[in-house]
Amino acid sequence: MEAFFRTHKYLVEHVNAPVRRGLMDEIDWSDRLIGIKGTRGVGKTTFLLQYAKENFNTDDRKCLYINMNNFYFQDHGIEEFAGEFHRNGGKVLLIDQVFKQPKWSESLRRCYDSFTDLHIVFTGSSVMRLKEENPELNGIVKSYNLRGFSFREFLNLLTGNQFKPYTLDEILNNHEQIIKQILPKVRPNDYFQDYVHHGFYPFFQERRNYSENLLKTMNMVTEVDILLIKQIELKYLTRIKRLFYELAVDGPKAPNISQLATDIDTSRATVMNYIKYLADARLINIIYPVGLSFPRKPTKVMLHNSNLMYAIYPSKVDRQDVMETFFVNALWKDHKVNQASHENIYTVDGKLKFQVCDATQATKQRINPDTIYARYNTEVGKGNLIPLWLMGFLY
Repeated sequence: MEAFFRTHKYLVEHVNAPVRRGLMDEIDWSDRLIGIKGTRGVGKTTFLLQYAKENFNTDDRKCLYINMNNFYFQDHGIEEFAGEFHRNGGKVLLIDQVFKQPKWSESLRRCYDSFTDLHIVFTGSSVMRLKEENPELNGIVKSYNLRGFSFREFLNLLTGNQFKPYTLDEILNNHEQIIKQILPKVRPNDYFQDYVHHGFYPFFQERRNYSENLLKTMNMVTEVDILLIKQIELKYLTRIKRLFYELAVDGPKAPNISQLATDIDTSRATVMNYIKYLADARLINIIYPVGLSFPRKPTKVMLHNSNLMYAIYPSKVDRQDVMETFFVNALWKDHKVNQASHENIYTVDGKLKFQVCDATQATKQRINPDTIYARYNTEVGKGNLIPLWLMGFLY
């Protein structure tokens, strides 16, 4: 136990979190069992350590961070460790990568029932379906998603500003006033291309090649998270990777399921299941018409965020595709995005019609009063013409 406390103290003292994540204030920390999901690289470990740093002195033994990667847990279970921590006065146990422990959900349930004044906060892969696949946690776990940096968080980090997030309603109704508060302090277009290229994952701050780091992350997601959590045999890994590559290279469009099944030598049903796993892993987004959902064939598959596009196939990146990917990713946290009738038009929350378009082509376009135009290559807006970058302020 002493070794874990020493590690905890070192990590908390050295945690580097220059941007305070908005999720920190969305979580009800009084709940006794909290799950924080997110894809690799979005900063889950840093998030736990930042919580400890904000709420406990580094010498306070009431809070402890542990990582299931530690080989100690090959011979000791979560329940055993939590019991010892609790007997010694522990109150908050932060468990990183909980899914690395066999039967982890059953262990957490026993901890919840046995130690009624112990709070457990755990992180796991976005591939995990906490309640659907772990019925023993139903009714007791509160689940949250930690996302990569928003454009707002990226901008705050690089410029030292403290811009606040806005709801979609606030942006739609007051975007002209909001922009007037932002533009005197920063020119968003000076940073926007950097964000869509390398700003979503916090590790862009590290002194390593970003694209290589992102490729490594994507491989770890497929090789470890999807295979381990979905219990898929290793021999099928190449099929999943090939499918992901084919979807990425094709760009945002309706997938040809039959052709993909032929390409990776499997059935249509398996292709659809793999697409769902890739979406759960936050590698892709699948878009349906209003009222339809999985297992129906999607009308569009796109990469989860624009950074992935530049890492996988930089020579084939299309500007319009990048902007639509940014739009869907920005809305995805709190809103439902569906495909509308036309290629670059989306329905948001079942009622709002959005079109992503180039402001420099505005003279060629007929303006529809019932459509909201999210326009790139501009910093300002008017009426139903809104600069696309402002959607990056939704969280």
